[in-house]
Amino acid sequence: MSLLLDNLASPVVLAFGLGLFARAVRSDLAIPNQIQAYLSIFLLLAIGLKGGVALRGQDPASLALLLSMTLAAGAVTTFTAFAGARWLLGDHRREAAALAAHYGSVSAVTFIAASQFIERAGAPVDGVLVALLVALEVPALLIGLALGRSTQANASNHHTLQEVFTGKTAILLLGGLAIGAITGPDGIQAVDAMYFDLFKGVLMLFMLDMGMTAASRLAELRQGWVKLALFATVLPLAHGVAGVLLGHACGLSPGGAAVFGAMLSSASYIAAPAAVRAGLPEADVGRCITAALGLTFPFNLAIGIPLYASLAQRIAG
Repeated sequence: MSLLLDNLASPVVLAFGLGLFARAVRSDLAIPNQIQAYLSIFLLLAIGLKGGVALRGQDPASLALLLSMTLAAGAVTTFTAFAGARWLLGDHRREAAALAAHYGSVSAVTFIAASQFIERAGAPVDGVLVALLVALEVPALLIGLALGRSTQANASNHHTLQEVFTGKTAILLLGGLAIGAITGPDGIQAVDAMYFDLFKGVLMLFMLDMGMTAASRLAELRQGWVKLALFATVLPLAHGVAGVLLGHACGLSPGGAAVFGAMLSSASYIAAPAAVRAGLPEADVGRCITAALGLTFPFNLAIGIPLYASLAQRIAG
């Protein structure tokens, strides 16, 4: 309860709540598209740089184990999301596959919020998680698209894989990871004031915008919202608990296990929609984004992340 209350009173969550309130009262507050793009680029590059510094000297065998574990976890969460959509929501195969691609993938913003929560509590976050963040998208998008189509050409698979690794998220995270690992703590001091000292302030602006976007998505919910809300909260919670246990079993720190749990419990609303639009053009992508951004993201931000942190502490203690 203490972790939950601390999280709800944090600047990041309060900024998100301010965005929700702004839309609820129909304020004219808006962040221009160009500023939105800059904020996301800044945050992704900054988290990549930070992860790269922490990753320097990582044992290759340990890294291989964690990457294998992440790929397997991504496949499992995609299949369970597909089964949940078919059973609970009664979705057609194509619609269930679209949801599975979103809920098997990962939200970089949830990862950042979880990392900030753990760091605010004074615990370290494993630098390797930035690499795992990118790896988690691969199985979800490939499996999700395959489940939605009876036949899938190798060219489609190759195109989807190329989109994952050449998209903005992967380029900035992996590029920042490489820069941070090459320059190390001493070299990165030259940009500390830009990317580390300003990070939390930029994150607050970004979360303000996310709150307004989430409120707009929630307004789109019409029929079947109760079942969709259950799907978008209960399934991610199960994924998050499993992620904490798996992270602990694979040697991540308590803070790292908590963040990994948040990663598995998150749902993509950036990379997955683009891939699903291209691979399953008839699927209702708007419904997927509404569930991921309007329901799952606020749930994780307010409740899920503190729960995963508490569970990780109990397991380690």
